[in-house]
Amino acid sequence: MPLQLPTGKTMAVALTFDFDAHSPWMGSVGRPSLSYLSRGDFGAQEGVPRILRTLADRGLPATWAVPGHDLVTFPDKIADILSAGHEICAHGCYHENISLLPADEERRLLEISLRQHEQVVGHRPRGYRSPAWDFSEVTMDLLEEFGFDWDSSLMGREFELYRPQRVEVHYESASVFGAPARFVEIPVSWYLDDFPAVEYIAGVSPLGTHRDMIDRWKTIFDFAHDRVDDAVYVLTMHPQTIGRSHHLLGLEELLDRMAGHDDIWYATLSEIADAWSD
Repeated sequence: MPLQLPTGKTMAVALTFDFDAHSPWMGSVGRPSLSYLSRGDFGAQEGVPRILRTLADRGLPATWAVPGHDLVTFPDKIADILSAGHEICAHGCYHENISLLPADEERRLLEISLRQHEQVVGHRPRGYRSPAWDFSEVTMDLLEEFGFDWDSSLMGREFELYRPQRVEVHYESASVFGAPARFVEIPVSWYLDDFPAVEYIAGVSPLGTHRDMIDRWKTIFDFAHDRVDDAVYVLTMHPQTIGRSHHLLGLEELLDRMAGHDDIWYATLSEIADAWSD
């Protein structure tokens, strides 16, 4: 589907930061000890300012996906993000795994997070990113009901926007696709996410090498730039991960390499959604 890029641009790059702070250790990982929470503190107190300086030095916009819990826990950092001109989108209430929730509980937590956005940001978000990059059977209905313009949680494409479809799964016959969603999907990828690559969780994930991560990001960028018309390249990063000294230097290396191309449009996810039409 066509993406209306600015004149002279052939590719869109979206820098997105999941400012989860305390919430992933509370919700997804289920280890809200002081040790794990302190990693969220690092993300808020050191990661966010470092990232904002990196973006400001290069004049780059970003989209920040923030759970409601972290909006109300770190409102000063949210104010800094907004003052820098960046966008904030919905990212759950406390990084809950919505695929495991009853439908009424998923709705209740979404409503809480939207009230927290209104309280701290001043308005409801246009976009949504699932805390677990997963949908339940009612998530699409809720996103349509609450009027979201876009989602960035699914992986049905690599470099282009699309409208996701509900799927009625049949194990012994063909699955059936439903009508396309009213919102547009801006796809993500685990390969373009820092957390699974280099964030250590005891007994769950080993420490990866940041060089492998940055090299992979460069390779994927090269493919999108050289082989895909009107490609959309979405990086997903976390302040408590990418904000570490060696990871941030790797990101800056990638950004400076991208700066060697004058045909890249750096945009927020809402700007990219607005530039797409089916």
